Amino acid sequence: MRKTVLITGITKGIGRALAELFAEEGFNVAGCARNEKELNTFKAELWNKYENQRFLLASVDVSDKVAVQAFASDVLTEFETIDILINNAGVFVPGTILEENDGAFETQINTNLASAYHLTREIVPTMKKRKYGYIFNICSTASITAYPNGGSYCISKFAMLGMTKVLREELKEHDVKVTAVLPGATLTDSWNGTDLPESRFVKSKDIAEAIWNIFTLSKSAVVEELVIRPQLGDIL
Repeated sequence: MRKTVLITGITKGIGRALAELFAEEGFNVAGCARNEKELNTFKAELWNKYENQRFLLASVDVSDKVAVQAFASDVLTEFETIDILINNAGVFVPGTILEENDGAFETQINTNLASAYHLTREIVPTMKKRKYGYIFNICSTASITAYPNGGSYCISKFAMLGMTKVLREELKEHDVKVTAVLPGATLTDSWNGTDLPESRFVKSKDIAEAIWNIFTLSKSAVVEELVIRPQLGDIL
């Protein structure tokens, strides 16, 4: 039976690299992002390349709890069970706690943390029932280091790492694996306009391949946390 992966923030950066890799490995792919035009283009590319696989890509504002729950319902109706959940969607709004714009905290908490919380609560019960599944939460090196001008983004990512640790403890006896992935600066659209060379960044494909390799480990092994930084160090 063909396995299914669910990825949030699927059209760009790490999410897109993950979708391309798992589709290449024969998975059905479900995912969401905000930009409907980009979703339709990407979905057509996947369908044209992998005619025997199933794809469900939807426009979803993951900061909206009701929208996330409705999306999860559609996914489970289409696929019944999800083998891998990758909570990848996120947003970065620079600023400091005392000076960032009103609403920056809520925007980043809802997008970077609450979306993963609500989607996990909808999807993971089927994993527990089957005693099989894997959750990858895309955290950040900002989950362990308070960066200058990181403000509420760092808060949300520290919390995402904490939630991942809690899930790991809650699910390990149910044979559901949980891994926190903590990338440093990754060459995605967030860095558009930078004059830094590519060598200062991690490639999205590197992160996707690392996640795939972790997934393929034996049943008795789990990588609890994976930190991936640029070879030349963090960009501050």
